[in-house]
Amino acid sequence: MRTASGRDFEVIIVGAGVIGAAMASLLVARKLCAPGRVAIVADRFAAAVSADADWDLRVFALSRASERLLKVCGVWDAMPAQRVMAYERMCVWDAGGEPHGKGSLDFDCAEIGEPNLGFIVEGHTLQCQCLQAARSAGAVLIEAGLAAIVAGDAEISVRLSDGRELRGQLLIAADGPESKTRALLGIETAGHTYHQDALVAHVRTAKPHGNTAWQRFLGSGPLALLPLPDGRSSLVWSAALAEAAHLRTLDPGAFAAALTAASGRVLGDCELSSPPLSFPLKLQYALEYARPRAVLLGDAAHVVHPLAGQGLNLGLLDCAALADVLGQAGGGAYFGEHQLLRRYERWRRSENLLAATALDGLERLFSNRDPLSAGLRAAGLSAVGKMPFLKRRLAQRALGLIGDVPAFLKADRA
Repeated sequence: MRTASGRDFEVIIVGAGVIGAAMASLLVARKLCAPGRVAIVADRFAAAVSADADWDLRVFALSRASERLLKVCGVWDAMPAQRVMAYERMCVWDAGGEPHGKGSLDFDCAEIGEPNLGFIVEGHTLQCQCLQAARSAGAVLIEAGLAAIVAGDAEISVRLSDGRELRGQLLIAADGPESKTRALLGIETAGHTYHQDALVAHVRTAKPHGNTAWQRFLGSGPLALLPLPDGRSSLVWSAALAEAAHLRTLDPGAFAAALTAASGRVLGDCELSSPPLSFPLKLQYALEYARPRAVLLGDAAHVVHPLAGQGLNLGLLDCAALADVLGQAGGGAYFGEHQLLRRYERWRRSENLLAATALDGLERLFSNRDPLSAGLRAAGLSAVGKMPFLKRRLAQRALGLIGDVPAFLKADRA
């Protein structure tokens, strides 16, 4: 496996989720690495499920920029149609308001000249397709844990849990919010918990979802109903810890009744089609994104509140930005230079902190139960709804059509 230069790979990626696998494909697709010169290291790799299996409870809302990146990676066109749902409208309203009325903000893809506002995709299938694309691109998949990292002037080496040692030019940490790679690099994080759990489930509703993403801001957190292609909706209900604990004790009928009430009956009576699961919510960000010969991507670098569904989109933009910066390097021999990686860090850390701060502020604003705050929220949503230019800009920003986006994502094809 080792070349004449003595290195096993140009790039070693730790983490086999969507971000790690997409980054591997992108490095080859953008001709930054040759096939066989990128490795993905992970404790385990996702196994494909049967085509008729139910949707995984983990779903992602993908932007236009993410769609374009996944096209470049060879992933998007391979996604099964039944695992992707384009949504055309979004309705956001405060608990004190009414959908499509006072205290509501509505978006429609027709208003911005786009075919949709994004896609809801099934998480497990997306991860498997990203891994398959990485394999097809020539990435080498290595199933092992990470034991140690040693960065030198000319290369970086990693020791695996099975005793093997790999050497390369650049190490990419894409191993999630509890990143062992980040810890071994000695990079610290900051942030706080939200004292909320997110409950996720799939539900059937009496009224059709209308290809619309619905989100209601409640006193203890936002509740979202995301459209699925079979007519169901995917529930993401962020609730205060005590409320979430109570909801987990309810039988399916009682939970569905609580959901029907909490959603303001926007889709009529709700019925669970899967048992709900929950996970804790937090804001977390790495104090550094880059070290000599090492860099962080995705949740290893930043974790945000799911209220706007931007977590994965931010991670995929990390991949695009890193590929863009590495493309300026003039060859793999320069990939690990700290000065080069600092360009990526300055670019993405500022963008991600801006997004995290905005989402954190929204969560705090809409979780404030004060009557004056409630009135201001309703007035604010109604006011934005009456400003077409601002609405258009917000929708374009969410889609990744504007902002500091790498040039190769600003067109349908790279």
